[in-house]
Amino acid sequence: MNNSPLGGDNVVLLGLSVNQLEAFAVELGQPAFRGRQIHDWLYSKGARNIDAITVLPKVWRRYLHERGVIVGRLQEIKRVVASDETTKLLLGTTDGDNLETVAIPTEHRLTVCVSSQIGCAMGCQFCATGKGGFQRSLATNEIVDQVLSVREVMARRPSHVVFMGMGEPLMNSDAVLSAIRCFNNDLGIGQRRITVSTVGVPNSLHQLAERAIERLGRAQFTLAVSLHAPNQKLREKLIPTARAYPINSLLQDCRYYVSLTGRRVSFEYILLGELNDQLEHAEQLADLVGGFQSHVNLIAYNPIEGELFKRPSFNRVKAFQNVLETRGVAASIRVSRGLDQSAACGQLRRQHADTC
Repeated sequence: MNNSPLGGDNVVLLGLSVNQLEAFAVELGQPAFRGRQIHDWLYSKGARNIDAITVLPKVWRRYLHERGVIVGRLQEIKRVVASDETTKLLLGTTDGDNLETVAIPTEHRLTVCVSSQIGCAMGCQFCATGKGGFQRSLATNEIVDQVLSVREVMARRPSHVVFMGMGEPLMNSDAVLSAIRCFNNDLGIGQRRITVSTVGVPNSLHQLAERAIERLGRAQFTLAVSLHAPNQKLREKLIPTARAYPINSLLQDCRYYVSLTGRRVSFEYILLGELNDQLEHAEQLADLVGGFQSHVNLIAYNPIEGELFKRPSFNRVKAFQNVLETRGVAASIRVSRGLDQSAACGQLRRQHADTC
C-alpha cells in the first residue's frame, strides 16, 4: 500500500490532507468537493471504511472498493484500563501484527502516547518493547489511527500527543512528520502540544529540524532526548546503540537543534534503583546538560515482569531532583500512570504474544 493520493491502486486515505484528497477525487473523475467530504468523514466522523462514508454515491464507493482504496483504520484487539483511567489499546494492523497506544487522561487534558514502529531495534535494556525485537516501521495512517482510536474509546478529543510508545521515531521520521502534519491541520492539535522522543540516532537531529521546517513550515514540537545515564560508560550499558553515538556528540547535536529551532530540548532520565539514581549521578547530569536551553524529566522505572531493575523510592527521586535544581538545572518528576496494569511500552503486546 502507499499514501499517494494519485495514480495506482491500494491507496490509503487516512493521513492525507484535504488538498490531497481533493486531488484524489479529481484524478478519479469526481468534483473536488468529494475530497472534502472524505476529509470530513475521516477526521471528524471517524469513518472506518469506505462504506461508512455514506455521503459518497454508492456507485463511486463500489468503484473505490474495486480500485483497492481503503480508509486504513486499525482494529482494537484488547483494551486495558488502570485504576487511574489510563487506558492501553492493542491495535491490529492489516498485515496481522499489532501495536500499542496509551491514553493518559487528566481533568483538563488527554494525552495519547503513540507508537512509531512495531518493536524497536535500539535494544534499551530496561524497555519491554525492545525485548520483542524489531518488525517494521508504521505507515502514516497507522500512527494517525492511534489518536482517532483513543478519541473514540475515551469519548473526548485528545489534546496532546507524545511519540513515546513503541519504536524509535527518528528511524521513521518521514511517517512521523507526515503524522504531525495531520495532527496539526486535520485534527487541530498544535505542534507545541506534540513531543517527539528519541534515544538518539547519529546525524538525525539536524535533519529532523530541517525537514520539519521544510515540510511543516516550522519545528515547534518538543524534542525529548532519552539520556538515562550521565556518562558514556553507563549509557552504553543501558543503551547498546549508544556505542555508535557518544554522549558528547549527542549533546552537541542537541545544542544545534536548539539554535536552529529556538525550542528547548527535554531530557528524559529513567531512574533505575541503585544503578543510575545516586547523587553523584545527579551531579554528573547537571554538568552534562547545564548551560543551554533544556529541561530534565525524571521518571521512576516502571517495573517489567522478569527484569531485575528496581523502581527507586520517591525520596530517592526527590533527592536526585534537588541536586539538579540546586545546580540550576530545571527538573520535574513525571507522575507514573497505569502501574497496576503494566502500562510501560511494549508490555501489553508482549503479554498478548505470550498468550497466543
